[in-house]
Amino acid sequence: MTQGDDRSLQAARARAYALAESGEFANSHAVEQALIAEGWSNAARALESAYARQAIGERCRAARPLATAH
Repeated sequence: MTQGDDRSLQAARARAYALAESGEFANSHAVEQALIAEGWSNAARALESAYARQAIGERCRAARPLATAH
């Protein structure tokens, strides 16, 4: 892997974390689909590790408002 590839993957992961923290996505798959829609051709490679997917999933859950019981 070249340094440029590494930077590209880091940039894609950083964008994925930002999307997850926006509260608009329920899970890592939804974030991956949003990255692809934005044109990140390396989205799948950037999120291929279990650690990255878990971290994104946790950020998605933390950012989503809790449903209130009435």
